[in-house]
Amino acid sequence: MLQNDFFTFTGLQTEGNIVKTNIELNAAHPIFKGHFPDQPIVPGVCMVQMVKEIVEASINAETSLLKASDLKFLAFIDPKQNKLIQMELRINIADEGIKVDAKLLDDETVLFKFKGIFVRQ
Repeated sequence: MLQNDFFTFTGLQTEGNIVKTNIELNAAHPIFKGHFPDQPIVPGVCMVQMVKEIVEASINAETSLLKASDLKFLAFIDPKQNKLIQMELRINIADEGIKVDAKLLDDETVLFKFKGIFVRQ
């Protein structure tokens, strides 16, 4: 779990199947000493984990990632320059699982896109 250590989120808003929240990254987190010492960037696996944790907060249930069908890393996320970012999710609960389309943004700039399916644990 990365929440409250690597990142925190506030202002969780839900309208229908759309979820929006603000994310604050912890630039002092030890992960950035190895990824990378002189130019820290948020690892892709951490971005996916942030999606998972915000999905779980939104549906109030623990999940596992069943399938990640489309991941696009569009820009580096430097925790010193991008300390505050936003996440937008579209969550559709279906028979085959919880379908999620997610974006990490810095204002209007899309940094990361994710499409996948989670299942309840």
